Amino acid sequence: MTAPRPGAVRRPGRHGRATGPGAATPGTPHDHARSAPAPDHVALDEGRLFAARLHAARARPYLATALFALRPVASRRVPTMAVDRHWRVYVSPAFVAATPVEELAGVWVHEVTHLLRDHHGRADRVARERDMTGPAERLRINIAADLEINDDVYGEGLLRPPGAVLPGLLDLPEGELMEEYLRRFRLGPRTEDWAWLDCGSGADGLAREWDLGPEGAHGLSEQERDAVRFRVARGITGRPGDAPAGWRRWAEEAFHPPQPWRELLGAAVRSAVSAPGVGEDYTYARPSRRSPSVPGAVLPGLRRRPPHVAVVIDTSGSVSDAELGSALLEVAAISRAVGGRRDLVSVVPCDAAARTVRSLCGAEGIALIGGGGTDLRAGFARALRSRPRPDVVVALTDGQTPWPASRPPCRTVVGLFPRLGDFTARSSYDEDDPDYVPDRPPAWARVVEIG
Repeated sequence: MTAPRPGAVRRPGRHGRATGPGAATPGTPHDHARSAPAPDHVALDEGRLFAARLHAARARPYLATALFALRPVASRRVPTMAVDRHWRVYVSPAFVAATPVEELAGVWVHEVTHLLRDHHGRADRVARERDMTGPAERLRINIAADLEINDDVYGEGLLRPPGAVLPGLLDLPEGELMEEYLRRFRLGPRTEDWAWLDCGSGADGLAREWDLGPEGAHGLSEQERDAVRFRVARGITGRPGDAPAGWRRWAEEAFHPPQPWRELLGAAVRSAVSAPGVGEDYTYARPSRRSPSVPGAVLPGLRRRPPHVAVVIDTSGSVSDAELGSALLEVAAISRAVGGRRDLVSVVPCDAAARTVRSLCGAEGIALIGGGGTDLRAGFARALRSRPRPDVVVALTDGQTPWPASRPPCRTVVGLFPRLGDFTARSSYDEDDPDYVPDRPPAWARVVEIG
């Protein structure tokens, strides 16, 4: 950390503790309204700000479209820089004046990453699902979003700002998503120095006093925001060697935007894993409350354990490579539907046979082997023989398969890849028998059309 420059105002290190004369001691929460005082005579140095943006675009050329789409708005009410969901970046003139251009470039990339990764939309969904309300919980979301960004966004020509929030500072692993970090930490003494942190509503979804809102000037429409994301994703996939693995994964998902069927599939999985009886087992560690009614006997109580999900993926010749890629995206979505616990999800590749069951340690690590005929009965049987036994089986298939004759002893969700025409017409393809028409998915399965 460099010594404060003469005349520099006291300011917080970006996503860390305050630096400079008068900085608070460790453990003292910061009041962001006081952490970067901006005298009235300090005007925004646009030359310095835009020079930093140009530096950021040169260091990360695949983000240039997004960086130049951000609309700067000078504001003395923000501690450093912050964004809203309409792609405005609110900038403190004092912060710009006191910060080196190379460090400002890193802040530009940090803030635009919040928007590209849709942290505000994801924050809204997480807040609804986990009942997270109020500024304190949104601060926790902001910290989790920063943890997702800061572990791999810097380096290679882009300086990491002093005091950046990093997973290691909370003894957390790198490479996780915001939702997983949220599950792993709470606000407490170790996060006190980040109380001032505020990346704006574009990071955590909570509107601020300084937000210009949807009707304000200089914002991007929803269509314009989607166009920016698409162009950035196209630039990354067009030259994949220039971007880190995290950005490449983001770009692949950007080409598969959330659709109603994906929400339906996620809802079906969540409904299945939370249904009565799923993940429940008897235990004598917690005797039943009914034991007193049976003198001399101890009755076991019910214990709820985390539900396990087995995903059977159709790898037969009638399923395209694009559909297999989509299936891997669905596996990642399914893991999020069960709270981000990858250890609770296993994958069973199946064509006419199912040979392996793989635990989900990352969708990119799953080998989808197959290419022959189709018989998902083998996949269901293999999944049900695995240990621990699944509470829910999800089958991702084009539907050209025989189905188990009886209901499996667990809940079942079927995701059907699209085929032209109605079910009979689209299912008439078979390389050995062109007149073959498979059975419809059974009535005991929850069926969701994919695409």
